[in-house]
Amino acid sequence: MIGRLTGIAIDKALDGSCVLDVQGVGYEVSIPLRSIPRLPPPPQPVTLHVHTYVREDSLRLYGFESILDRSAFRAMLGVSGVGPKLALALLGDMEAPEISAAVARKDKKRFAAVSGIGAKMAERLVLELKDKLPEAGSADYPTVMAAAPAPVQGRAGEVVGALVGLGFSRLQAEAAVAQVVEPQDARPLESLLRKALSTFA
Repeated sequence: MIGRLTGIAIDKALDGSCVLDVQGVGYEVSIPLRSIPRLPPPPQPVTLHVHTYVREDSLRLYGFESILDRSAFRAMLGVSGVGPKLALALLGDMEAPEISAAVARKDKKRFAAVSGIGAKMAERLVLELKDKLPEAGSADYPTVMAAAPAPVQGRAGEVVGALVGLGFSRLQAEAAVAQVVEPQDARPLESLLRKALSTFA
């Protein structure tokens, strides 16, 4: 069973998958969508904490930036009706401390705000994750809550807004823009939008 991989992210896609080159071997790893723009460009290495998911007809690797996120992923797999895809979607929208805090607050609306989570599933998550995750603010978490990412501003923010208007999720839009828009980019909006759209091809 693979528990951790350190290598170079040679390929990444906006569906949350990446190929990690580890000494010449390419491992395909599914990661939370919010982690895609955080992957360092080659040749900088990245370390992912891995959960190996094995079934009779498949073997898949799921990677996380922190052990806490991996622990939350494993806890969610124990919730009735939650599979790897849904657990990964939750971690694409909420980091482990935020999930714990939402469970502690019995904040069903926060879970229901995640795509693919209905009211019944949100209630089930609150009930079944109780006592399965470290309490936010405890010694198991270095911080009470992870800082929320700063909103995308400037020309990059304009491109994100345009992509959202075309029907892409904000996470997808921000991940695409991170690949093609440089800080203080002065290129025309239309040109940047075309480049961002090309990343979805």
